[in-house]
Amino acid sequence: MNSVYTLLEELPGAKQIAQANLTRLKSLLDSSSKGHYKRDTAVAFRDAARASVGSVMPAKSLVLRHTIRLVRELDAEIADIEASVQSIMEDLHSPITTIPGMGVRMSAMILAEVGDFSRFDSPDKVLAYAGLSPSTYQSGQLNNCYAHMEKRGSRYLRFAIYNATKYVCLWDPTFAAYLAKKRAEGKHYNVALSHAAKKLVRLIYAMETSGLPYQPVAAA
Repeated sequence: MNSVYTLLEELPGAKQIAQANLTRLKSLLDSSSKGHYKRDTAVAFRDAARASVGSVMPAKSLVLRHTIRLVRELDAEIADIEASVQSIMEDLHSPITTIPGMGVRMSAMILAEVGDFSRFDSPDKVLAYAGLSPSTYQSGQLNNCYAHMEKRGSRYLRFAIYNATKYVCLWDPTFAAYLAKKRAEGKHYNVALSHAAKKLVRLIYAMETSGLPYQPVAAA
């Protein structure tokens, strides 16, 4: 993307690229791609621009330039925030980062949303807070539990847990086996994943309240 941004920031249109000096075009692509794009790419870009049927619109070229600058500014801010999050996570020394597949982003989101785990009496309370408890329908003397989740509580926590579970099930054999077991029972992937998510929450709760790093356990 950096190569595309660099090219369009200086030559924001098919006409400009078509009329560009080949040496200049090659230099732009070569430097922005760190040597990945060579002369043949520059020639291909210029030939494609010359064959373009697009109209020349100076106003759109101006907007394109400013949009690219805005995107780059936002990318720089995101990188700065991610570096700060990384630093905070290193200071916290959270044991959940030792779980295979548990990345810094999802770990940070889970910790930020839950806060102090000791304020929850049990992992079930965390599940309820995340909106991962099964909803219950009651009518007269009839109680019925549906497979879908309540969808209440913190949607950000629920998002982080589900996404973290996907990666943990890919990288950790215990969770992979547990997900496979649920799938073998005939459960839909999303339902099986919700079971794995609950298992992950219980594991995270135990690790955060004990301070102990991850140790693989047998699939339940």
